[in-house]
Amino acid sequence: MSRMGDVLAGFHAAWEFESDSVLIRYERGIRTPKLFQALGERRVPLEAIAGVTLTPGKRGTVVLRVEPRPGADPLMEAAAGQLKEGGDPYRLVLPAERETLAEYYADELRAQLTESGPAEEFLVAAPEVPLQFKAYDGKASFDGKAVRFRWFWTGASSAKWKAGDQSFSVAELSGVEWRSPEVFEGHLRLLRRDSADDQPAQADQDPAAVVFGLGYGPVHESLPFAAAVLEAVRKSGPVAVVPASAPRRDPADIAERIRHLGELHEAGLVTDEEFSVKKAELLAEL
Repeated sequence: MSRMGDVLAGFHAAWEFESDSVLIRYERGIRTPKLFQALGERRVPLEAIAGVTLTPGKRGTVVLRVEPRPGADPLMEAAAGQLKEGGDPYRLVLPAERETLAEYYADELRAQLTESGPAEEFLVAAPEVPLQFKAYDGKASFDGKAVRFRWFWTGASSAKWKAGDQSFSVAELSGVEWRSPEVFEGHLRLLRRDSADDQPAQADQDPAAVVFGLGYGPVHESLPFAAAVLEAVRKSGPVAVVPASAPRRDPADIAERIRHLGELHEAGLVTDEEFSVKKAELLAEL
């Protein structure tokens, strides 16, 4: 491969090529995607990479991308294909005049790849704990051993209030289900080993889940959290990652969410625009 320490700098990130890995360092500027800023840097072992591509980008740019092997990165496993193109941490966007240099590094990387197919274990480290974020209906925290949900009276359903605040040890879990708030109404659900079949279909009724929306549970906070939980669960046993889907809600649940949204609007906690957009989204699920 290229000399150890060679660096290829692009927009929002710089890749340092080492003998056995690529160290990706993300910028912290205002225009840098928040997920990149939250990740800081990531070391990607060559054994975690399935392929390398170089394609034309937008407005005079080229895009160098490494394709992680399935199962190699807990972040991408948790994301389950829901990240937008601009939020893909494996893309390096470069000015078009650096295409020749980018092609050189792409060729150098390809020549070093020897692994393919699903990885038997995570090869890229998840974000470090402790981690926490505010969801729409509660606060989620993870210390590496247990996930805790503390409900908010302003957003939690009656089912969650009845169940009370929750704590789940990693040993109790079989996986996670993360739904991006940028794709559809999002949530983070913990999949339990002993009662996965009994969990409510709707995340807002499930004490093992927190829901996103209206600025709560943003990708740069909730996805690293999900990845860290997933890595911890993998170390304790088999992992289940549920493919992205958008289950339809019960009409009664929709009505209750709209009523609560109206209360937040009247209290001045939600703007007119946010109220209209969110209400339309909820009605579209009927």
